[in-house]
Amino acid sequence: MAEERSSVRQTRSQQKYFAMDVDEEENMSSCSTDVKENRNLDNVSSKEALGEGVQLPNGGSGSRKRPLEEGNNGHSHSKFRAKKRKKTPGPVLPKNALMQLNEIKPGLQYKLLSQTGPVHAPVFVMTVEVNGQLFEGSGPTKKKAKLNAAEKALRSFVQFPNASEAHMAMGRTLTVNTDFTSDQADFPDTLFNGFETPAQADVAYYLGSNGNGSFNSIGDYPLPSSGGPDNLSQSPLPVPSAFAPSSGKNSVMILNELRPGLKYDFVSESGESHAKNFVMSVTVDGQTFEGSGRNKKLAKARAAQAALSSLFNMQLDQTPSRQPIPREGLQLHLPQVLADSVSRLVVDKFSELTDNFTSPHARRKVLAGVVMTTGTDVKDAEVICVSTGTKCINGEYMSDRGLALNDCHAEIIARRSLIRYLYTQLEYFLSNKEDQQKSIFIRCERGGYKLKDNVQFHLYISTSPCGDARIFSPHEAGMEDQGDRHPNRKARGQLRTKIESGEGTIPVRSSNTIQTWDGVLQGERLLTMSCSDKIARWNVVGIQGSLMNYFTEPIYFSSIILGSLYHADHLSRAMYQRIADIEDLPQSFTLNKPLLSGISNAEARQPGKAPNFSVNWTVGDQALEVINATTGKDDMGRASRLCKHVLYSRWIRLQSKLLSSLRIKLSKPSSYYEVKQAATEYHSAKQALIKAFHKAGLGAWVKKPIEQDQFSQSP
Repeated sequence: MAEERSSVRQTRSQQKYFAMDVDEEENMSSCSTDVKENRNLDNVSSKEALGEGVQLPNGGSGSRKRPLEEGNNGHSHSKFRAKKRKKTPGPVLPKNALMQLNEIKPGLQYKLLSQTGPVHAPVFVMTVEVNGQLFEGSGPTKKKAKLNAAEKALRSFVQFPNASEAHMAMGRTLTVNTDFTSDQADFPDTLFNGFETPAQADVAYYLGSNGNGSFNSIGDYPLPSSGGPDNLSQSPLPVPSAFAPSSGKNSVMILNELRPGLKYDFVSESGESHAKNFVMSVTVDGQTFEGSGRNKKLAKARAAQAALSSLFNMQLDQTPSRQPIPREGLQLHLPQVLADSVSRLVVDKFSELTDNFTSPHARRKVLAGVVMTTGTDVKDAEVICVSTGTKCINGEYMSDRGLALNDCHAEIIARRSLIRYLYTQLEYFLSNKEDQQKSIFIRCERGGYKLKDNVQFHLYISTSPCGDARIFSPHEAGMEDQGDRHPNRKARGQLRTKIESGEGTIPVRSSNTIQTWDGVLQGERLLTMSCSDKIARWNVVGIQGSLMNYFTEPIYFSSIILGSLYHADHLSRAMYQRIADIEDLPQSFTLNKPLLSGISNAEARQPGKAPNFSVNWTVGDQALEVINATTGKDDMGRASRLCKHVLYSRWIRLQSKLLSSLRIKLSKPSSYYEVKQAATEYHSAKQALIKAFHKAGLGAWVKKPIEQDQFSQSP
């Protein structure tokens, strides 16, 4: 009797487990990214589906003696019928890819292809056959794997390079208004909701004659019926999304199917021992494409991806957070090609200046640099400056004569180096006409100077700038990273200040944003605005500063490229989106929206403690200048070539010689502070920026003590 009771209890337990699994399947909403991790129940049901005996948790055998009866929810007796969970009313969820595909093609069968990985972290691969073509999807649970397979099948129906074109063809407009305070990413579901069962879908959006899954030549891909001109690439081809990384076909394999017999060449090897970088190239249809990576295999794959992206409009990595955000206005280069080239140029120049990273001054946490392009060919790019650093001056070392550098963060030093370069270019106009031709500037008819056509500056930073861009981006974007999901919503976009003599940032206080000279000297911490906030300011007032504004119109960065921790949504918010409602800007100023991009081969995290020095180099210099970040001067106590005092001296010389062609007239320069204040349009733009931050509830801009700018100098 005891054995019989034990057997009944075991059977009930087994049926309860199966009932739970069925119930979960019925109530599961695959569109949620928070699907529970796979448990042993999935293993039980998958083995049972294959007809195998299973071991239950209590050690008993789970093999069936007879098939389950139908009509009774799979149980042999009505007494053991599974209890249905009560469905609580909630918000109507958008239809996910699985639902959409089922509406377009009802009755599709999903099959388990394989299960790999350890018990605590399994990887399931599910397949579905649509129009004779198999689509695979993988995931940590069978549900996620099914959803992944459905998404790939759905995407393969679309014969347009991107979702917006598909929506246009279907008579819909796709607008994605990013809410930076939302914890939900709103674009994936919006994209799939566009496929709401159109009657003609089977005809209009299927791969017609090529349903067997073979892609042997370019002729297999149907060309779009119409397409706009592209200033850099050939007519785009539709994206064959069946070629996703999880399907087993990487970029090299895909490119080989399209163009068999290609040869890959080794180009170069660079980088520090713990962060090697290899460059490989491949020539396709007469065009050479390069790719870089931490090993040759990865570099080869990225070269193939560059070719696929440029010639065939294929993107294998569709993770939203990793995608470049194009520039508003003139885009002269393919984003990823430009980003990788700029990164490599800056790192190679730093290697050259530090004897292949062997110099003691090669130690760094953050590397920054500015690259200039003068046309559509990235090969003509030139490194203008490189810099390192992560620290600010100690308050007691502030200079009232402009002899100390207040902020030695790499990107801030890079911008000061660029201003120094701009002065050099203006000084060509002090010479003969032949020398003037060498300058990147040309004279304007209405006074002043402007950059020659197609001259662009690109800022590279080895990691996300401190402050708002970095605070929510502590790790690289993962494959499933669908955007901004950080729960700390109120802190998004807040103005932040750096900590004196340390690293990291803190939010600004709502009051007491004015710092006093005697207060800082007596021990109050000197506050400096974060790099994210300063770059946002450059996107309004320009990178040239108020003094250079006497000679030129505002100059803006065309792109900002990060070597690591690139998250599209966080970076775009920090750089310009949080001040999108800025008003009353003077005529020559605008809210600049540069290209934002990461690089293909994200830089490894720099180990060790951050050094206390900062280095800088500008084109034309013989060697690096090394500055003690705590004092803002070199170790001998000498002023930097980038300090206010030195740059002001150059401004005075230029102003006296080029008086007739100035944009702003000033009778006689007095103090540095008064010269800055006389650039009224520049300061109007700056006030509009501060007002935009305040209006958005993001805090007040903290200013340095006025005494540090009240120095004067004779020509």
